Amino acid sequence: MWVSSNKLLSSRKYVKHVSFIRLYAVSTLAHLNFALSNPIEELQTIDTHEKNLVTNHFVEKDKVKVVETLKYLRKDPVLAFSFFNQLKENGFCLDPHAYAAIVRILCYWGWDRKLDSLLLELIRKERDLDFKIMNLFEALAEGFESECSNILVRVSDALVKVYVTVGMFDEAIDVLFQTKCRGFVPHILSCNFLLNQLIERGKIDVAVNIYRQMKAFGLSPNDYTYTIAIKAFCRKGSLDEAVDVFREMEECRVTPNAFAYTTYIEGLCLHGRSDLGFEVLQAWITAKIPIDLFAFTVVIHGFCNEMKMKEAENILHDMEKQGFAPDVYMYGALISRFCMVGNLFKALALHDEMVSKGIKTNCVIVSSILLGLSHMGMASEVANQFKEFKEMGIFLDKACYNVVMDALCKLGKVEEAVALLVEMKGKQMVPDIINYTTLIGGYCLKGKVFDAWNLFEEMKKNGHKPDVITYNVLAGGLSRNGLAQEALNLLNDMETQGVKPNTVTHNMIIEGLCIAGKVDDAETFFDNLEEKCLESYSGMVSGYCEADHTKEAFDLFIRLAKQGFLVKKASYIKLLQNLCMEGDNEKALLLLDTMLGMDVNPTKIMYSKVIDALCWAGEMKKAQRVFDVLVNTSVTPDLITYTMMINGYCRVNRMREACHLLGDMKSRGIKPDVITYTVLIDNCSKANWKMSHSRPDGMESEGNKMDPLVFWSEMKDMDIKPDVVCYTVLIDKHCKTNNIQEAIMLFDEMIDRGLEPDTVTYTALLSGHCNVGDVEKAEVLIDEMIHKEIQPDAHTMSVLQRSVLKARKVHFRQ
Repeated sequence: MWVSSNKLLSSRKYVKHVSFIRLYAVSTLAHLNFALSNPIEELQTIDTHEKNLVTNHFVEKDKVKVVETLKYLRKDPVLAFSFFNQLKENGFCLDPHAYAAIVRILCYWGWDRKLDSLLLELIRKERDLDFKIMNLFEALAEGFESECSNILVRVSDALVKVYVTVGMFDEAIDVLFQTKCRGFVPHILSCNFLLNQLIERGKIDVAVNIYRQMKAFGLSPNDYTYTIAIKAFCRKGSLDEAVDVFREMEECRVTPNAFAYTTYIEGLCLHGRSDLGFEVLQAWITAKIPIDLFAFTVVIHGFCNEMKMKEAENILHDMEKQGFAPDVYMYGALISRFCMVGNLFKALALHDEMVSKGIKTNCVIVSSILLGLSHMGMASEVANQFKEFKEMGIFLDKACYNVVMDALCKLGKVEEAVALLVEMKGKQMVPDIINYTTLIGGYCLKGKVFDAWNLFEEMKKNGHKPDVITYNVLAGGLSRNGLAQEALNLLNDMETQGVKPNTVTHNMIIEGLCIAGKVDDAETFFDNLEEKCLESYSGMVSGYCEADHTKEAFDLFIRLAKQGFLVKKASYIKLLQNLCMEGDNEKALLLLDTMLGMDVNPTKIMYSKVIDALCWAGEMKKAQRVFDVLVNTSVTPDLITYTMMINGYCRVNRMREACHLLGDMKSRGIKPDVITYTVLIDNCSKANWKMSHSRPDGMESEGNKMDPLVFWSEMKDMDIKPDVVCYTVLIDKHCKTNNIQEAIMLFDEMIDRGLEPDTVTYTALLSGHCNVGDVEKAEVLIDEMIHKEIQPDAHTMSVLQRSVLKARKVHFRQ
């Protein structure tokens, strides 16, 4: 028996009690007409009044009778479970013994799902119970000893699983300790489930501690347990301890599975050691250790995350030689990363290669390609590529549609974007808030704010609650189109919908009104803000800049700086850009000095903008001062900044300083590019030409002369490929010095390298032929340009006309 009758009733009372249960249960069952073969169907057909007859009697009896009835109904689990549920529905207060009785029945019949459901119900209403869940174990322990242990293990396993499922990890761990205290051992699968979920929820240290105490619980880890431990140590970065687990497996004669090996390799890759991860992978393959395909995926992902794209691509192509076929996930990782770094050519080539091998692409890869094109500003190509993918029959999800919608909106084709929304609906794809927000933004950019508002209302009607981003987009659109009052009304609508406007909202309105030319409204809105923060001031500075009120923006910046406040760097960049574009270099320098005086390091972009403006203005002393400040801040100037400075010195004919910067650039490990050398070659040629024509005797000053061919030779030594512009500059140099044969040789070399001469190149060579009076070859060049559909410009025709006149004069003299 499960409950000792001596503890509950006297023998005499017990006989009477059992007789009553048997008589009442049998007569009630008979009354309920349980004569059909399927008890579940029978219960469903019972009249509710009849169904409650059994439970109504026990509401007034003690809890012992409930337990005894459940015991009697053990062989009929359907009726027992129905009886138990009826008691609960009628408000009967069930104690741990009643729950223990039904738990025994569920365990006996293997109804694991109902057991989980029952325990989950207990957990959720434990606060309202008269007992704790752990009291259930005490009640269960009062059964037969042979049966008790098995039931306790099953219940503890189920309880651990349920606690973990609802995120109550502390309680799940308590169950493990309780089982040890009661002298039985839980199943290893439950412990594995707990450990794995702890790791996935980021509770790695807790998982490691439990793993280390498992043997104290009397548990013997299996191969999956060890694999989970390896994962935990790898996530922590304790890679040496992960190796120790492999040693422990060897000592315990447990063979690691493929997932264990892959997990360790993944740990190496996650911590920036993909090179080592690949070495381990190769070593294990050589040792004939079973490795699954996912290990290669992990290493490829690792190299991609470390931006080692060449290594990742090599693995993709080399693994086939080892008998492993790349899959869509490997190609997807590479394609996605190439898209992120802007190498769309490589991404599309890999995609074509993947498809040619019969590997089907998916919407994740497609969205990566479309996003890459979008980030490169290739909106038209996004639309074209989307169309091609659609014609290929590839499933395109909402993310893909959103990218192309955004591209079409940027192209001003809002109606086409809206047509895609209708197309989505036709494909049973429910547009989300992101899709709607994109289209609302598109309408706003087009100035169709009423259409944007209608779409906003449609979104709400379809059950999508606008978030702060949607409101910000619409507020900005209303403001940019001069609808100040409507923008303010939208703020009120936000408040009523429980969405709080943030500084981005306020700045969108401020900048939008400024763009619309309503600077006064923007100032009024700004002044009326109850709480102003630095972001708000930044918005006002940016707004002034958008409205070309650079003076007001600068004055506000200076006023804030005197009070010790600094706005966002994005506002500084915008202000600097305006000052530099307007040629107000003094204020630009003052802006930089003010920032430095307040211990705020300007960004490299800010330095570059000021340096560029000063170089174009020919103020090289000031440009050099800013450049020196940049160097002294331990920020190495980049290639673009060096090239700006070199070009600036070249333009004021200070070639020595330009060459000195070239040397400094190389010493810092920055490799000059074709643009840097083109600047030097071009300005060298011009400087030498000016010097030779400025001296009365026509002689060049050897001290100031710089030979552009030196730079040309240096380019080739550094394996820097000249482009069309670079060739054109040198061809022009040779033509101006009447070295027409050298110019022709360079022209032919350029064509041999697959570079197409442009109008400027032909004009330079044309001028050279004209200078030596070779009009026939000049006319041949013109014919060649026309044949290649290269349209001669006004300068080209002017050169030809001058040469013809010159040739005629020579002819007349003769």
